[in-house]
Amino acid sequence: MNTFPLPDFFDPTRVGEVWKVDYAARAADARSFALQHALGPASASTERISLLLIDVQNTFCIPGFELFVGGRGGNGAVEDNIRLCEFIYRNLGNIAHIIATLDTHKSQQIFHPIFFVDADGNHPAPYTDIHADDLQSGRWRFNPALAPQFGIAPEYGQQMMIHYAAALAQKGKYALTIWPYHAMLGGIGHALVPAVEEAIFFHSIARLSQPEFEIKGEKPFTENYSAVGPEVLTGPMGEQLGARNPKFIQHLQEADRLYVAGQAKSHCVAWTVQDLLDDIQATDPDLAKKIYLLEDCSSPVVVPGVVDHTDAANEAYERFAKAGMKIVKSADALK
Repeated sequence: MNTFPLPDFFDPTRVGEVWKVDYAARAADARSFALQHALGPASASTERISLLLIDVQNTFCIPGFELFVGGRGGNGAVEDNIRLCEFIYRNLGNIAHIIATLDTHKSQQIFHPIFFVDADGNHPAPYTDIHADDLQSGRWRFNPALAPQFGIAPEYGQQMMIHYAAALAQKGKYALTIWPYHAMLGGIGHALVPAVEEAIFFHSIARLSQPEFEIKGEKPFTENYSAVGPEVLTGPMGEQLGARNPKFIQHLQEADRLYVAGQAKSHCVAWTVQDLLDDIQATDPDLAKKIYLLEDCSSPVVVPGVVDHTDAANEAYERFAKAGMKIVKSADALK
């Protein structure tokens, strides 16, 4: 397959910064680029290659923002996004469709500090893991002041928290983790990284392909690392906390290849791919062969001296490879 030169406006030194995309200029550049390189519309592509970008947002990808994913090297997400932008530009004529997910939060959600209090009314610090026994012992309890807005009794709120933490443990998922306030709806952290947004926009004009943006993570009583579905589906009384999204398995069935990149490799990427793999195994195991994981365009969560999820991320990718998915690098030729 043909590869293309990087456009003149692309500046890798600015990938780790926040700035305004000049849509008018990029649209003109994209039309000129398409004419110069005889790029046809994506609808005329003989092979349907899609790119799924998981949570490539400022909150995870810009140094100094709330949950910057540095990986063990300290600058992981920035370096990942340089390679990701180059992958999009060099494969402009090969990628037919781009889907970008957006982790989307408000202040009062189960993984934010405000949701819990201790006996003195203090909230847990970010990166605190809360287990079922912490809740059963009363070390942490559902913040009773939040109960009225959710239309529940404080006691039932606590019952929900115990059920949730126990369900995570039973499913072998990460413990209920308290995160810094992040990906706040309406805030600058929620937005896509400008350099990546610019590449998506450039592709949409050059290939006449409308990108898709998928919101996830807005439900108050469950984490939603995965774009496919929430961590826990139902509460203690069987009430629905969130729902699985069939869109991704449906798209995979229609595509010839699906490339996956984004942040964080250990969390939202790993759980999205795992949930997609569950859907694949329930539908057609051969669909796993259509998935290509861009391993150098994702980094794990690492907070020095606090947590390091590198090994868990690598183990997940090994599991995906055994299921038939391909682990590739962004500079590999699309054959």
